[in-house]
Amino acid sequence: MDVRICSKVACGASAAATLTYDYADSMVVVGPLSLRVEPHGYDLCARHAAVLRVPKGWQIVRRTPIARDER
Repeated sequence: MDVRICSKVACGASAAATLTYDYADSMVVVGPLSLRVEPHGYDLCARHAAVLRVPKGWQIVRRTPIARDER
């Protein structure tokens, strides 16, 4: 299995989230690590995903996985 690392320059931490841009709506979406590498997504470590800032006028949507009912 390939290890995915953070897309930030000089960061070698393991990826924990995937970031995508929606330019038409001036929106950044940060969610759980995608199941596969996406050509227009950026993998981020937990630290970089948490401190992400966007340009003025843009919004951040943070998606968290839905907890499954353990039975």
